[in-house]
Amino acid sequence: MTTINATSTSKAEVRATLRNLAAGLLGLLAGGMSASDASSDADFAVPADAGAFHIFLLAGQSNMAGRGEVGPQDTAPIPRVLALGKDGAWQPAVDPIHWDKSVAGVGLARSFAVAYLGEHPGVTIGFVPAACGGSPIATWTPGAYFDQTDSHPYDDAIRRTRVALERGTLKGILWHQGESDCHPGLSEVYAIALAELIARFRRELGVSDLPFVVGQLGRFEGAPWGEHTLRVDEAMRTVVASTPRSAFVSSEELTSKPDNIHFNSDSLREFGRRYYAAFRKMEQK
Repeated sequence: MTTINATSTSKAEVRATLRNLAAGLLGLLAGGMSASDASSDADFAVPADAGAFHIFLLAGQSNMAGRGEVGPQDTAPIPRVLALGKDGAWQPAVDPIHWDKSVAGVGLARSFAVAYLGEHPGVTIGFVPAACGGSPIATWTPGAYFDQTDSHPYDDAIRRTRVALERGTLKGILWHQGESDCHPGLSEVYAIALAELIARFRRELGVSDLPFVVGQLGRFEGAPWGEHTLRVDEAMRTVVASTPRSAFVSSEELTSKPDNIHFNSDSLREFGRRYYAAFRKMEQK
């Protein structure tokens, strides 16, 4: 079990932050380069070697899908960072990476990727977007349907990941979810549901020790936590503490959009770096 707090900044994280800023600057300098233009470049091709194509599943609800405001730096392709599109084709991972709802925006994936590539030279990242805004954890079970996105969150995630694994190697799952379970009758069973979800993902995807990174719910000044949010938070911590190769990522000092529900763009970029710091600690064990 690994826990990443806001104060646990390492030299590696600082280097990753600088690399992320550099990537943003390069994106701005790239000007009008479109995703379609970039995809013709070798830097945006799927590697022939599946071992050099590192796959990460993005799962959960809206704060994983991303609701941050999209700016020029977010639409500039990053070399060796791809995402599986709605059509099943690999493309440069530009925000919004998800398409669960029309309000999809900046997420945490790209900043995670920049930090990851800084310490994994020569590989390409492939993200599998599968988060569904508003989805409770009960919809992340086989056969469950979620009407808001007209989808089957868990089944779709498994299907898309298996498509990705035809050309790459699964390295981890990045999970952010729980807001929809902070209610009576739901928060009480969250720990059991999360533990079962992790075990099921690992079993169905064939990786018994697949890294699973859990992000904390937003701790926003304008939205103080009640008993059910506190219970979901405790459930996350408890499950991570008892599950090998899992990590909990603090949202301390991250800020929200005016809705007091969704992280803003800058906070999502920082959250992505924290997710990588947690993943890196697991790698080193």
